[in-house]
Amino acid sequence: MHNRGMENEDKTPKTLQEAIVFFSDPDRALAFAMILRWPDGKITCPRCDFDQHSFISSRRIWFCKGCKKQFTIKVGTIFEDSPLGMDKWMTAVWLVANCKNGVSSYEIHRALGITQKSAWFMLHRIREAMAKRNFGDTRKLGGPGQEVESDETFIGGKARNMHIDKRERRITGTGGKDKTVVFGALARGGKVRTVVVADRKRSALQACVKEHVEAGSALYSDALASYDGLAQEYAHKVIDHAERYVDGQVHTNGLENFWSLLKRGIAGTYVSVEPFHLFRYLDEQMFRFNNRATKDNKLTDADRFDMAVRQIVGKRVTFAELTGKPN
Repeated sequence: MHNRGMENEDKTPKTLQEAIVFFSDPDRALAFAMILRWPDGKITCPRCDFDQHSFISSRRIWFCKGCKKQFTIKVGTIFEDSPLGMDKWMTAVWLVANCKNGVSSYEIHRALGITQKSAWFMLHRIREAMAKRNFGDTRKLGGPGQEVESDETFIGGKARNMHIDKRERRITGTGGKDKTVVFGALARGGKVRTVVVADRKRSALQACVKEHVEAGSALYSDALASYDGLAQEYAHKVIDHAERYVDGQVHTNGLENFWSLLKRGIAGTYVSVEPFHLFRYLDEQMFRFNNRATKDNKLTDADRFDMAVRQIVGKRVTFAELTGKPN
């Protein structure tokens, strides 16, 4: 199994079609997952960390001689307790990592031949692997001489698209009332950070700026009064959208582009996103945006898939956590 896995390491798929064919072989899918799970080739029990075991090839499971329990490649990963095969899981990870506007649970349900409920749960597990906290980049954006855009947006249903009964129940004011506020910061030519915040008040937004943007950066924002006072720590310049959208280098168009991608996915693909799950959808969109192909960093679909699938170990989200009720 080890040799076969190593032989196929250099034959990993480069396209979705190749991925479907590659992972359709259960032994090859297992070998691939083994390399990700135990890159040094030393297989250890995920429960007791014991390295003495026997492999039951007919069932593709191991028997640990330490804790006397069986384990599969899925234990201790986002796949744990899932009856779905690795062929379906790997195809789903490829799609989520590379579909610019996301992929809905109904599309996964039809494409993989699983229930919509299973597809919805599967997608949230994959988003758990894509969470920004998993990639260890805690550095603040920008720095002296570097430019960072700051902005906020509202996420929520449009009143004109709602049935009158639902509109009366959910829309109690105008503007951003009854919607969720998301703060964002974008390093020009670099990465984006987003955070769900309680409101657009100065205390909330300036705390986010100071947490995610390096002091001394050139900071560009709109004319919202909540950003007033940041000039003490940043080279802060404002663009008043009531007058113009660009004034030389001062604009927030890069971040507006990210908001456009985010909302296109939410409105066009997912249709309805509960506020308490919104941070997961932000993680998904940030993963794709921050790992986009650029002139200086020519990432491919295979690269994004590899980045996502290497984060499967040590993360788990249960159905009860997502829904507040048992399976």
